Amino acid sequence: MTLPPPARARGRLLALLLLVVSPVCAEYLQAYDPASTGDAAALLGGLLVLAPLYGAPALLIRETAVRARLHWTGILALAGAFGVLQAGVIDQSLFATSYLGYDDWDEQLRPTLVAPLGFGAASALNFLVGHVVWSFAAPIALVEGLDVLGPRRPWLRAPGLVAAAVLYAAAALLIWSDVRGSGSDQASVPQLVGALAVAAALVVVAVTFGRRTLPAPTGSRVPRPAAVLGMAFVAAAGYSLVPPTWLGVAVGVAILTLTAVVVTRWSRSQDWDRRRVAAVAGGAVVVRALVGFASVSEMTPRPPGGFAQNAVLLALAVALVLAALRGGRVSGPARG
Repeated sequence: MTLPPPARARGRLLALLLLVVSPVCAEYLQAYDPASTGDAAALLGGLLVLAPLYGAPALLIRETAVRARLHWTGILALAGAFGVLQAGVIDQSLFATSYLGYDDWDEQLRPTLVAPLGFGAASALNFLVGHVVWSFAAPIALVEGLDVLGPRRPWLRAPGLVAAAVLYAAAALLIWSDVRGSGSDQASVPQLVGALAVAAALVVVAVTFGRRTLPAPTGSRVPRPAAVLGMAFVAAAGYSLVPPTWLGVAVGVAILTLTAVVVTRWSRSQDWDRRRVAAVAGGAVVVRALVGFASVSEMTPRPPGGFAQNAVLLALAVALVLAALRGGRVSGPARG
């Protein structure tokens, strides 16, 4: 499909925006790192690595979905594959009993440690869900909501895709090398093979189940976007409050399952559109921004610019969500 120059230019701008939104949602909204929280220069400098590490995969997932005609099942599966690669292979945090000097790492890991596999169930759940939802899927949904030119279309040509892949590979290698030199635990060969096998299985899910023909849309009614946003906010808030225990894992899985069932049922309606997709993503992103305030309040010493960072990012997150909801009025249905 040949697009006119203005459409191609808009696509490149949206791709650039996704390149930034993804790492901000993945890393900065929750303000977990005392070394950079509140430091504007450190945050901007960090994007030089984090944008390729998170934004490039988000772009590759989104562009692959367009070209392979994947619906959201495929997008979420690809997001899961990149998430497993990130936590299991690149930074290997999934298998670490100590990690980059975080004092409470062991406290988060031990209550749900699955010793034969070498990881904590609560940590594994949070890593996977965090990457699928906040690193990739939510940014894709929100930025797509800004594209008012109709159905999902490519934003990048082949050179842009190659550049994104090269940037991702370079950032991943840099993080992998940095973690190895930091003294953090390293994953064993069986753990690495297992992580790669899970990632490969998720890719297979993406290109099979993610391409299956969706059922014909139903005439059932779905809530207005504001109500969908509220539901997503409550679900994300509940998930963010579960403790790193086996009970917390069970409650977290229950929240995720119930949310998935409800959203899947709503998405079968002919009234399901990009505004509601953006509303689901928006509720999760706003909760993530609010979690950042709690993170800063628990830091000792408290970074002087921490709350200011949270306030600015929360305002930007809300603005992006509102813009995506408005843009979805023009871009129409979004069952795929």
